[in-house]
Amino acid sequence: MPHDALADVSTAAMQERGGSRGTPRAVPALTVVSHPVPRRVGERLLLDAVVAGRTLALSRNAPDFAKPGSSLGLPLADPFVSRKPLELSALAAGGVRLTVPEDGTHVVAAGVPLQGARDFGPAELLDGVALELSGRVVLLLHTVELDGEGSADTPGMVGESAGLRRLRKHIERVADLDVSVLIRGETGTGKELVAQAIHRLSPRREGRFVSVNLGAIPKELAAAELFGSKKGAYSGATQDREGFFRAAHGGTLFLDEVGEAPPEVQVMLLRVLETGELYPVGASQPVKVDVRLIAATDAHLEEQIRDGRFKAPLLHRLAGYDLRVPALRERREDVGRLFFHFAREELAALGEATRLDSEDPHAEPWLPAPLASRLVRAAWPGNIRQLRNLTRQLVIGSRGQTRLQLDPQLEEALGSAAGAGTAPMPQGAQAAAGAPVAPESREAAVPRRKPSQVTEAELLAALRASAWDLKATADALGIPRPSVYDLIERSPNLRTAGDLGADEITRCFEACGGDLDAMVRTLEVSKRALGRRLKELGLTAKAP
Repeated sequence: MPHDALADVSTAAMQERGGSRGTPRAVPALTVVSHPVPRRVGERLLLDAVVAGRTLALSRNAPDFAKPGSSLGLPLADPFVSRKPLELSALAAGGVRLTVPEDGTHVVAAGVPLQGARDFGPAELLDGVALELSGRVVLLLHTVELDGEGSADTPGMVGESAGLRRLRKHIERVADLDVSVLIRGETGTGKELVAQAIHRLSPRREGRFVSVNLGAIPKELAAAELFGSKKGAYSGATQDREGFFRAAHGGTLFLDEVGEAPPEVQVMLLRVLETGELYPVGASQPVKVDVRLIAATDAHLEEQIRDGRFKAPLLHRLAGYDLRVPALRERREDVGRLFFHFAREELAALGEATRLDSEDPHAEPWLPAPLASRLVRAAWPGNIRQLRNLTRQLVIGSRGQTRLQLDPQLEEALGSAAGAGTAPMPQGAQAAAGAPVAPESREAAVPRRKPSQVTEAELLAALRASAWDLKATADALGIPRPSVYDLIERSPNLRTAGDLGADEITRCFEACGGDLDAMVRTLEVSKRALGRRLKELGLTAKAP
């Protein structure tokens, strides 16, 4: 049977995705996203009373909101929020009912004015629902995980979401160990910030932190840039080059976009990780280096291994400890704090830092409530980097104004990041149920979601509806493609092509007459991966 390259990858390196842990206690909560007094942003109210079956009354004067971890809090205290309370109560299915009284506070939920009662199910709470109160205060109604609290003072890491707290805890666990770390996450999530935090908390903190983006180095120069070179080793090498590894001696080397490493560089990286020695280009003697390597990627390296584009032993070495940085859409309760954090930096550069020091509850909010609601509901495909850039443009574009204003260009930019607070049934599940989906509305019909929201039944329905095309399945479910691989690997009832034995594939090949599409329907695995297995076994699929 052909050797599976992934068999070389240590499962111990996948603890962030596959480890078994106790289930955290989850409760609904309200988090302040925007407030006329900016320092109130990030305060939270846990709805324990609702969980206990009681009705919670929310008004101008009660109850108190507090910073996470603090026992001291204050009511919303906005004079334009009514004293007549909104009521929040539990639903039998685990959601929350919000009731707005007549002549009470004007409420807009996820961009839609709310009158009377509205039920929010568990899936909506997981994604988060933006509530605008009286056009001034914005709250996020969402689910909070209370277990797994991590350090709140990791430098540069703003927020209190469960995903960020878990990440802080993993940073603390691995920082003082001299093992290599692989940081995974989408583009713009802050992977380099995580690497810097690990370095600052490590015994190597006094050494250099050298950051290298492998995707920005021409492939023909990558080896010389990383490992150094001798004078005359190649055309244009007019002097010895130190290389990034030796520049980081005694410290930390951060390799971003490690999936872009050329094959020959992958071999050299593996040698350095295994022996602590490197050969500069053109040198005949090895050089000892003392470097901690932290790598990062937004690619699915396991898929690259299956495609022959990345070496499994190198992944094994890189992933001495495996971290995942959550996407911004998975930590919506942090959006308000992040926005004001970046805004303070930009205002300080403009000499206007005092603009966010207001303590006047009657003041007009600097961040308009409808804009704050749009920010927290956006999908943010560019993650924190995109939020920071948009914040900078908003602040600079609104200089001299009493409140932030969107110009047409920023309106378009925010529109491109638009998501939805509440989602219809995913397209793949609709197709499986026989519901028609208009092709031109597919993008709009599928908002981004947390992979944790996808049930196994929903995943299987989407896979079948998409003929086991994993990219189409990811699009249908509104999750990143790598998350589909992770969900399949976690499921005890789903298989990959690599799990199939040669005998089973051969029998199915004969029964289906070599029809690859029929085999995919029978075996229920990826067509692309099954095609590779057929080639490994010397079987040729029938031409379509």
